[in-house]
Amino acid sequence: MTSAGASDARDRDVEGRARNARPRDGLGRPLPYGAQGVPRQPEGVLRTPGETVGEAQELLDAGRPFHAHEVFEDAWKAGPQEERALWRGLAQLAVGLTHAARGNAVGGARLLRRGAGALVEWETEQGEDRPYGIDLAALTRWARALARRVEGGGRPVDATAEAPRLRS
Repeated sequence: MTSAGASDARDRDVEGRARNARPRDGLGRPLPYGAQGVPRQPEGVLRTPGETVGEAQELLDAGRPFHAHEVFEDAWKAGPQEERALWRGLAQLAVGLTHAARGNAVGGARLLRRGAGALVEWETEQGEDRPYGIDLAALTRWARALARRVEGGGRPVDATAEAPRLRS
């Protein structure tokens, strides 16, 4: 049971919702309070699809797939209903890379495959293979190949070296 004093000490946003304000590393892992972390991605930012892809690619290139996932998540939650599966699939790829880089081979492979499946499903339903210039076929191949390698090796991958190209 939590005392009233303990619950008051929780990190909260301006609306009073619980938020973890601990600093995070480049892969989104919480660091101790007071440690130097990387800047967090603000939540709930409205971006154009082009801005979303560009910002996510910069984060992926910098070895910050967890943060790219948050950018895709904003598009998933705020975008038109018919695009939500696309952005969710891209978010799953980014968080799959995050888990693989953290050394979670099972979770990383599972999310990479789930994201690849979501992109194939979206492409089939929408009949579009390059939305906003995103090369869905290349991303699907990348995700499935990385999932196989992660499962086979079991060692964490280098998130920067393994970052996918969203547009080819």
